[in-house]
Amino acid sequence: MSTRMLVGLLGANIGQSLAPALHEDAAAAAGMIGHYHLMDVDGPRPRTLPELLAAVRTAGFAGVNVTFPFKEAVIPLLDEVSPEAAEIGAVNTVVFDPAGRSTGHNTDRSGFREAFLAAFGADAVRGKTVLQLGAGGAGRAVAFALRDLGVSSLRLYDRDTQRARNLSADLGGNCEVLDAPEPAAASVAGIVNATPIGMTGHAGLPMTPEVVQAHQVVADVIYTPLETEFLKAAKAKGARTMGGAGMCVHQAVRAFELFTGCVPDIARMERTFLAAAARRNV
Repeated sequence: MSTRMLVGLLGANIGQSLAPALHEDAAAAAGMIGHYHLMDVDGPRPRTLPELLAAVRTAGFAGVNVTFPFKEAVIPLLDEVSPEAAEIGAVNTVVFDPAGRSTGHNTDRSGFREAFLAAFGADAVRGKTVLQLGAGGAGRAVAFALRDLGVSSLRLYDRDTQRARNLSADLGGNCEVLDAPEPAAASVAGIVNATPIGMTGHAGLPMTPEVVQAHQVVADVIYTPLETEFLKAAKAKGARTMGGAGMCVHQAVRAFELFTGCVPDIARMERTFLAAAARRNV
């Protein structure tokens, strides 16, 4: 095992990411000197995704996480993609071998699945219908995670209808693409926002929250802020809610393992996340 870890994050609007705190603390706990570098394409010196990927490969990074808007766009730039990431059609973790060869993985699927189970239990959506907002990179992983959780039918809305249709086709059935999410809300057991709408820097609501009902579970993949306005509105309607913190931690556990070969202590990572979030929000 290497005593040093150099990894990072490629994406847009990532200045408030808590990933550096999670990975650097996990590295310290494993006896490594770790650095997690944020590479924001919206920064003062904009770079394209191919440029950034080439740069981290040349610099000797062990790997990088990939976030909005690159989870699908990164795939053609990689040497290899894991079977699970290929099935999902999105990558959020890229690992470089000693020769610089890149392999894409997806830890969002397991991250969302484990967070959802911890928040709501195994029976919350098993055999039931769920409304999902968003069919992009995160949405693709969430949809497959919901399938893992036993959802009987998925109702899918994305502003880009073709993108939603593509995901529906890849899921292989039991998925209805919607022209608008609100009419379907009354008949579902759960609602998941897998869009960036509501994240810091992406103001607004992903759908009208007035249609949320008290018997439903409502989840959001966003963790900046920890509780979005959409979740606050859903909670006010009596629904049980889950923010993106759990998904962030669970996906980071698996990503760290892929980067280093070490499995971090999830309880410690959860504590690190909460402490870093508290510092960020001061």
